[in-house]
Amino acid sequence: METSIRVTRRELIQTRGRIKVAKRGLELLKMKRSAMMIEFFKLLRKLQEVKEDLRTLIERGNEAVRIAEAVTGRMTVERVAQEQSEKSARVGGRNVMGLIIPDIGLNENVQILRGSDSITIPTAVYDAKNSYLAALNTLIQVSEQELAIRRLLREIYKLNRRANSIENRIIPSWTSKMNYIKQSLDDMERDRLVSIKFIKRVIS
Repeated sequence: METSIRVTRRELIQTRGRIKVAKRGLELLKMKRSAMMIEFFKLLRKLQEVKEDLRTLIERGNEAVRIAEAVTGRMTVERVAQEQSEKSARVGGRNVMGLIIPDIGLNENVQILRGSDSITIPTAVYDAKNSYLAALNTLIQVSEQELAIRRLLREIYKLNRRANSIENRIIPSWTSKMNYIKQSLDDMERDRLVSIKFIKRVIS
Protein backbone atom coordinates (compact mmCIF):
# COMPACT_ATOMS: atom_id res chain seq x y z
CA MET A 1 0.00 0.00 0.00
CA GLU A 2 2.84 2.34 0.89
CA THR A 3 4.22 2.33 -2.66
CA SER A 4 0.94 3.85 -3.93
CA ILE A 5 1.03 6.74 -1.46
CA ARG A 6 2.10 10.10 -2.83
CA VAL A 7 4.76 11.48 -0.52
CA THR A 8 4.08 15.22 -0.80
CA ARG A 9 3.28 17.95 1.67
CA ARG A 10 -0.03 18.55 -0.09
CA GLU A 11 -0.98 14.89 0.45
CA LEU A 12 0.04 15.18 4.10
CA ILE A 13 -2.19 18.26 4.59
CA GLN A 14 -5.13 16.58 2.82
CA THR A 15 -4.76 13.41 4.92
CA ARG A 16 -4.69 15.45 8.14
CA GLY A 17 -7.87 17.21 6.96
CA ARG A 18 -9.58 13.87 6.25
CA ILE A 19 -8.67 12.61 9.71
CA LYS A 20 -10.07 15.78 11.28
CA VAL A 21 -13.34 15.45 9.32
CA ALA A 22 -13.60 11.74 10.18
CA LYS A 23 -13.14 12.44 13.89
CA ARG A 24 -15.79 15.16 13.77
CA GLY A 25 -18.14 12.82 11.91
CA LEU A 26 -17.49 10.08 14.47
CA GLU A 27 -18.31 12.50 17.28
CA LEU A 28 -21.61 13.47 15.60
CA LEU A 29 -22.52 9.82 14.97
CA LYS A 30 -21.94 9.01 18.65
CA MET A 31 -24.06 11.99 19.71
CA LYS A 32 -26.87 10.87 17.40
CA ARG A 33 -26.58 7.29 18.67
CA SER A 34 -26.77 8.49 22.29
CA ALA A 35 -29.88 10.56 21.54
CA MET A 36 -31.53 7.56 19.87
CA MET A 37 -30.58 5.27 22.76
CA ILE A 38 -32.25 7.69 25.18
CA GLU A 39 -35.38 7.73 22.98
CA PHE A 40 -35.27 3.92 22.70
CA PHE A 41 -35.19 3.33 26.47
CA LYS A 42 -37.85 5.98 27.02
CA LEU A 43 -40.16 4.23 24.53
CA LEU A 44 -39.33 0.82 26.01
CA ARG A 45 -40.35 1.93 29.52
CA LYS A 46 -43.51 3.52 28.14
CA LEU A 47 -44.34 0.38 26.15
CA GLN A 48 -44.09 -1.80 29.25
CA GLU A 49 -46.47 0.51 31.11
CA VAL A 50 -48.95 0.66 28.20
CA LYS A 51 -48.94 -3.13 27.81
CA GLU A 52 -49.89 -3.48 31.47
CA ASP A 53 -52.72 -0.98 30.92
CA LEU A 54 -53.84 -2.92 27.82
CA ARG A 55 -54.14 -6.19 29.76
CA THR A 56 -56.26 -4.45 32.39
CA LEU A 57 -58.48 -2.78 29.77
CA ILE A 58 -59.04 -6.02 27.82
CA GLU A 59 -60.00 -7.85 31.02
CA ARG A 60 -62.34 -4.99 31.89
CA GLY A 61 -63.83 -5.08 28.38
CA ASN A 62 -64.39 -8.84 28.50
CA GLU A 63 -66.08 -8.48 31.88
CA ALA A 64 -68.26 -5.64 30.51
CA VAL A 65 -69.34 -7.84 27.56
CA ARG A 66 -70.25 -10.70 29.91
CA ILE A 67 -72.35 -8.31 32.00
CA ALA A 68 -73.98 -6.86 28.85
CA GLU A 69 -74.86 -10.36 27.59
CA ALA A 70 -76.29 -11.30 30.99
CA VAL A 71 -78.39 -8.12 31.18
CA THR A 72 -79.54 -7.68 27.55
CA GLY A 73 -78.81 -11.03 25.93
CA ARG A 74 -76.19 -12.10 23.38
CA MET A 75 -78.40 -11.12 20.42
CA THR A 76 -78.49 -7.47 21.50
CA VAL A 77 -74.72 -7.34 21.98
CA GLU A 78 -74.11 -8.93 18.55
CA ARG A 79 -76.62 -6.57 16.88
CA VAL A 80 -74.87 -3.50 18.29
CA ALA A 81 -71.48 -4.93 17.29
CA GLN A 82 -72.65 -5.46 13.68
CA GLU A 83 -73.85 -1.87 13.48
CA GLN A 84 -70.34 -0.70 14.21
CA SER A 85 -68.68 0.84 11.14
CA GLU A 86 -65.50 -0.70 9.78
CA LYS A 87 -62.47 0.73 11.55
CA SER A 88 -59.38 2.08 9.83
CA ALA A 89 -56.28 3.82 11.08
CA ARG A 90 -54.11 6.66 9.85
CA VAL A 91 -50.35 6.41 9.90
CA GLY A 92 -48.20 9.52 10.12
CA GLY A 93 -44.76 10.18 11.51
CA ARG A 94 -42.56 12.42 13.61
CA ASN A 95 -38.90 13.19 13.17
CA VAL A 96 -36.36 12.08 15.80
CA MET A 97 -32.78 12.98 14.82
CA GLY A 98 -33.58 12.42 11.14
CA LEU A 99 -35.48 9.16 11.73
CA ILE A 100 -39.24 9.05 11.07
CA ILE A 101 -41.05 7.51 14.05
CA PRO A 102 -44.61 6.27 13.28
CA ASP A 103 -47.62 8.14 14.62
CA ILE A 104 -50.75 5.95 14.43
CA GLY A 105 -54.35 6.86 15.26
CA LEU A 106 -57.94 6.19 14.27
CA ASN A 107 -59.27 8.04 11.25
CA GLU A 108 -61.55 10.94 12.10
CA ASN A 109 -64.47 9.34 10.26
CA VAL A 110 -64.36 6.27 12.52
CA GLN A 111 -67.02 6.57 15.21
CA ILE A 112 -67.03 3.91 17.87
CA LEU A 113 -69.10 5.86 20.35
CA ARG A 114 -71.70 8.33 19.08
CA GLY A 115 -73.37 10.96 21.19
CA SER A 116 -76.71 9.20 20.91
CA ASP A 117 -75.38 5.80 22.02
CA SER A 118 -76.02 6.45 25.69
CA ILE A 119 -79.73 6.86 24.83
CA THR A 120 -80.28 4.39 21.98
CA ILE A 121 -78.49 1.31 23.34
CA PRO A 122 -78.71 -0.35 26.76
CA THR A 123 -76.40 1.00 29.44
CA ALA A 124 -74.56 -2.32 29.88
CA VAL A 125 -73.79 -2.50 26.13
CA TYR A 126 -72.72 1.16 26.09
CA ASP A 127 -70.31 0.43 28.96
CA ALA A 128 -68.89 -2.52 27.02
CA LYS A 129 -68.34 -0.35 23.91
CA ASN A 130 -66.72 2.33 26.04
CA SER A 131 -64.38 -0.25 27.61
CA TYR A 132 -63.31 -1.62 24.25
CA LEU A 133 -62.78 1.88 22.86
CA ALA A 134 -60.24 2.49 25.63
CA ALA A 135 -58.62 -0.89 24.87
CA LEU A 136 -58.48 -0.10 21.13
CA ASN A 137 -56.81 3.27 21.68
CA THR A 138 -54.27 1.63 23.98
CA LEU A 139 -53.65 -1.15 21.44
CA ILE A 140 -52.87 1.52 18.84
CA GLN A 141 -50.36 3.06 21.25
CA VAL A 142 -48.71 -0.34 21.72
CA SER A 143 -48.45 -0.84 17.93
CA GLU A 144 -47.04 2.65 17.46
CA GLN A 145 -44.39 2.20 20.14
CA GLU A 146 -43.38 -1.27 18.97
CA LEU A 147 -42.90 0.04 15.41
CA ALA A 148 -40.90 2.99 16.73
CA ILE A 149 -38.69 0.70 18.83
CA ARG A 150 -37.96 -1.55 15.84
CA ARG A 151 -37.02 1.42 13.67
CA LEU A 152 -34.82 2.87 16.39
CA LEU A 153 -33.05 -0.47 16.87
CA ARG A 154 -32.33 -0.75 13.15
CA GLU A 155 -31.01 2.83 13.04
CA ILE A 156 -28.87 2.34 16.19
CA TYR A 157 -27.40 -0.82 14.60
CA LYS A 158 -26.54 1.13 11.42
CA LEU A 159 -24.98 3.95 13.46
CA ASN A 160 -22.91 1.40 15.42
CA ARG A 161 -21.58 -0.12 12.20
CA ARG A 162 -20.68 3.29 10.76
CA ALA A 163 -19.04 4.47 13.98
CA ASN A 164 -17.03 1.23 14.32
CA SER A 165 -15.91 1.45 10.70
CA ILE A 166 -14.72 5.05 11.10
CA GLU A 167 -13.12 4.46 14.51
CA ASN A 168 -11.45 1.09 13.87
CA ARG A 169 -10.69 1.14 10.13
CA ILE A 170 -10.83 4.55 8.45
CA ILE A 171 -9.14 6.73 11.09
CA PRO A 172 -6.35 4.21 11.85
CA SER A 173 -5.74 3.72 8.11
CA TRP A 174 -5.47 7.45 7.45
CA THR A 175 -3.38 7.96 10.58
CA SER A 176 -0.97 5.29 9.38
CA LYS A 177 -0.83 6.96 5.97
CA MET A 178 -0.19 10.38 7.58
CA ASN A 179 2.62 8.98 9.73
CA TYR A 180 4.19 7.27 6.71
CA ILE A 181 4.12 10.48 4.65
CA LYS A 182 5.48 12.53 7.55
CA GLN A 183 8.28 10.04 8.19
CA SER A 184 9.13 9.88 4.49
CA LEU A 185 9.20 13.69 4.20
CA ASP A 186 11.43 13.91 7.29
CA ASP A 187 13.79 11.31 5.77
CA MET A 188 13.85 13.22 2.49
CA GLU A 189 14.59 16.46 4.34
CA ARG A 190 17.48 14.83 6.26
CA ASP A 191 18.88 13.38 3.01
CA ARG A 192 18.64 16.84 1.43
CA LEU A 193 20.50 18.44 4.33
CA VAL A 194 23.20 15.77 4.21
CA SER A 195 23.56 16.31 0.46
CA ILE A 196 23.85 20.08 0.91
CA LYS A 197 26.52 19.66 3.60
CA PHE A 198 28.44 17.21 1.41
CA ILE A 199 28.32 19.57 -1.58
CA LYS A 200 29.53 22.47 0.60
CA ARG A 201 32.47 20.45 1.83
CA VAL A 202 33.39 19.42 -1.71
CA ILE A 203 33.17 23.02 -2.91
CA SER A 204 35.18 24.37 0.00
